[in-house]
Amino acid sequence: MGLCQTPLVRLKNMRNISGAAICILVLASGCADKTPPTQSAKGATTGSDIIPGLLAQVTEANLRRDLFYVAKQPLPFRKANYTVPGHKRSTLEETDAWIEQRLRSCDYKVESDICEVQAFGCDLKKPRHHTYARSAYDSPFFTVRNLYAKKTGRRCPKEIIVLVAHKDSQSWIDSPGAYDNGVGTVALLELARVLAGYQSERSIWFLWCNEEHAPWTSNIAAKNCRQRGDNLIAIFNVDSIGGKSDEDIAAGRKTNVTLYTAPEGKRLADLMAEVNDAYKIGLIQSSYERKRPGDDDGSFIKAGYPCAVASLGSYPYADSAYHEAEDKPERVDFVNVRMSAQATLAAVLRLDRAP
Repeated sequence: MGLCQTPLVRLKNMRNISGAAICILVLASGCADKTPPTQSAKGATTGSDIIPGLLAQVTEANLRRDLFYVAKQPLPFRKANYTVPGHKRSTLEETDAWIEQRLRSCDYKVESDICEVQAFGCDLKKPRHHTYARSAYDSPFFTVRNLYAKKTGRRCPKEIIVLVAHKDSQSWIDSPGAYDNGVGTVALLELARVLAGYQSERSIWFLWCNEEHAPWTSNIAAKNCRQRGDNLIAIFNVDSIGGKSDEDIAAGRKTNVTLYTAPEGKRLADLMAEVNDAYKIGLIQSSYERKRPGDDDGSFIKAGYPCAVASLGSYPYADSAYHEAEDKPERVDFVNVRMSAQATLAAVLRLDRAP
C-alpha cells in the first residue's frame, strides 16, 4: 500500500511520537476571539512533540463565551422555525452567520450545502426526553445549510479527517440545547481556531450540520462525499460532550464515551483512550460498541465510511435535562467540555502526523 493509505494501522507502531517531524505553524491574524494560537515552530526543536502546546490553547473561557452566545444571549435557540422578535432571520440562520463570521476571521473559506428540512412534531405522550415525532404532512419546509471549513494537507491532501457537530437545537420544543449540541458547536469552532495556523499533513474538514430537524442534513453531507469519491479516513462526531448524570456531576467526574459501530471505528475509540493517557488529559474515557449506526457519525457509516465515532459525555446518555427547556449553559461543566475537546484534538493530530 502507498505511504498515505493506512494512518490508523501505522499508528499502532507509533506509541512514541517524539520523533515525528515538526509541522510549521503560521500564526493566523485577526481571529475574532483575540486569542490566536501562540505556538510556532520557531520555538520548537526538530523532533519535539507540538501536540501538548496545541492542546493548551483550547480554553474554557472561549467555550463558555461562545456557548452563552448561541444558547442564551443573543441567541436563545438555534431553530429554523424560531426568529427572535424584531429580527429578520431565524435563530438557526443567525447561528450560521455567526459561525461563518468567526471562521472567516481566522482566514477560513466557508463552504456550504443547501438543504430543505422540516421541524419535528411533538408528541407529549411519548417518554419525557423523547417527545419528538414525525413532521406533520403540512409542516413548512425551511432552507438550511451545512457549513464547512477545510484545511488542505500538504503531504496527503486526498486523505481527509472530518470533525462534525450538529449546530441546531431542538425544533419541536424551545430548548437552548446547551449540551445538545451547543457544546459540540462551540468545541468545533474552538478547534478550528486552534488549528487555523497549523500546517496539516492530511486534509482536515470541520462540518457543522443539523440533526434536530428532519431530515438530518449530515445524510446529505455524507452522500455528497460518497458521490465525489472523497477518501475520508476518520470521522469524529462531537455531540453533547460533558453531558452526564446528576451522580457524576455531584462526584466531579469528567467523563467521555466514544461510540463506534465498526472495527474501523474501534481503532479510533482506542486512539481516544490512548491520547487521554499519553497527554494526561484526565478524562474518565470509555468506549461502547453500538449495534447499529446512529447520530451524525451514523450518516457517514451508512454512506460507506465505517471509520466513524461519536464522543458524548455519557452513554446511555444521562443528562437529566436532555431535550428539555432546562438544557441551559449555566449547567454546563466547561472543564469537562474542554477536556473532551482536547482529547478529540489530540486524536486528530495523531492521525494527521502519522507516517
